[in-house]
Amino acid sequence: MNSRKWVRMFLTTLLLGGVLTLISSFFIKQDAYARVFHPFQGLEFLGVLLFFAGLGFIFSVISQMGFFAYLTIHQFGLGFFRSLWMPIQVGLIGFALFDLVYFRYQSADGESFWGYFFTALVLFVIALLTAAQKAKETNRKAFIPALFFMVVVTTIEWVPALRTQGFDYVTLMIIPLVACNIYQLLLLHRLTGNRNSSAKKASTS
Repeated sequence: MNSRKWVRMFLTTLLLGGVLTLISSFFIKQDAYARVFHPFQGLEFLGVLLFFAGLGFIFSVISQMGFFAYLTIHQFGLGFFRSLWMPIQVGLIGFALFDLVYFRYQSADGESFWGYFFTALVLFVIALLTAAQKAKETNRKAFIPALFFMVVVTTIEWVPALRTQGFDYVTLMIIPLVACNIYQLLLLHRLTGNRNSSAKKASTS
């Protein structure tokens, strides 16, 4: 992938993160907007918009750092572990999902177990659908690596928000993270031209 394509990927992912976080903030952080609407304060409102857009840019950069870090780790895993790399990834996927449910519930103070279970389930379903699409557009061997990226790497990227006490920033961060990760994962093979024959035929028909 040449520098022009990389810059395109970086900027579009950055924009996606900023826009999604800004839109999500209207629903998740209504209290922040209420303070500048009653009464309306133009400069403060602009400041709130810039704050959440900037936060989204940061989330996008975290997503991109995780994506390129995984590409490096994946190549290392293939070279070092060889055929064991696939089952290792499966094991780490299971551990990450278990961690999202059990360890978070253990550290919580009287919160419902099912809330953590539902969070992990939704992430896993989204990861499954994304990995299936990745495998469809490239090859079936891409399924486990894509699933690993969507579950394990997304969870690692999400850690700063998971350590906070408020539910609002946990939700505010996961939306752009998941969207940016899906976007990068499905865009990469389009930029590099690494698509399977059936996908190429479908795109040209």
